[in-house]
Amino acid sequence: MSAKNNAQQVVSVSVQGVITPPRMPPLPAMPYSLAADGSPFLLPAYGSIVYNVSIGDSAYGWLADCVHPGVSVMLNDATGNRGLNVLSCVGNEAIVMTGNAQRARGMVTGKTGRFSEHVIIHFDTDVREQLAIGDKIVIKAEGVGLKFDDHADIMLKGCSPELVDALEVTTNAEGKLSVPVVAQVPPHLLGAGAGLVSDGGSIHIQTADRDAVKEAGLDQLRLGDVVALTDYDSSWNHGYLRDAVGIGVIAQGDSPRAGYGPGITLIMTSAGGNIEPMVTPGVNLRDLLL
Repeated sequence: MSAKNNAQQVVSVSVQGVITPPRMPPLPAMPYSLAADGSPFLLPAYGSIVYNVSIGDSAYGWLADCVHPGVSVMLNDATGNRGLNVLSCVGNEAIVMTGNAQRARGMVTGKTGRFSEHVIIHFDTDVREQLAIGDKIVIKAEGVGLKFDDHADIMLKGCSPELVDALEVTTNAEGKLSVPVVAQVPPHLLGAGAGLVSDGGSIHIQTADRDAVKEAGLDQLRLGDVVALTDYDSSWNHGYLRDAVGIGVIAQGDSPRAGYGPGITLIMTSAGGNIEPMVTPGVNLRDLLL
């Protein structure tokens, strides 16, 4: 049975960001970061326009630190940027308002959290070639306040009505919400982001132990994949809770750093475990919404 929601009551509001430059450690004498094994590395990190990494590509193998596929936007005003980060939802439409690509349209595919606080947007590669750092991007933010009629304990966060519809979630015979995912992430592999607020930002899959990642069936993840977080509650802050379940989207690529790896943008969570993940190949934003 299809799960009904209150999408007709959700407000659509404009938020805006600008394409941000790539970020590096702030000390001019120390541009390097440390990998999990203690070795220094110097690689592109979050931010900017990424021309050759897109939704649907592998989350692994890039010479980068948590690469954002497509385009990253933010605001220098802290409170305005918080509104941009929290109100933007995966699946929202984004429109270029300035520059050579004016009026081109894209889609929000994720968010990043502490220290960066970007919104990540997919644009076709030919549009990216016309974009420039500083271009203004308007997002038609819609999804905050969205909830299911018959699943009171399931909280939707950063999830657009379009994404809910595309996932075709249903209520199963046990009364749980059945959600298709490509894989399930066990709590011991969830790292950076734990303890932080879940309404914006991200939580990362730790990948320093490659054998553990492979054993969990997470070594073939693609950017844009929908995954489940098992024994993890993100109702308010991200943290371990037995039997709780979350659902998120792989929004960022892997990282050499300890505690980091593919970054997940949360879209729904149930402290009571009333989400039933259904492992299904190919549940990716590229196929669902693009």
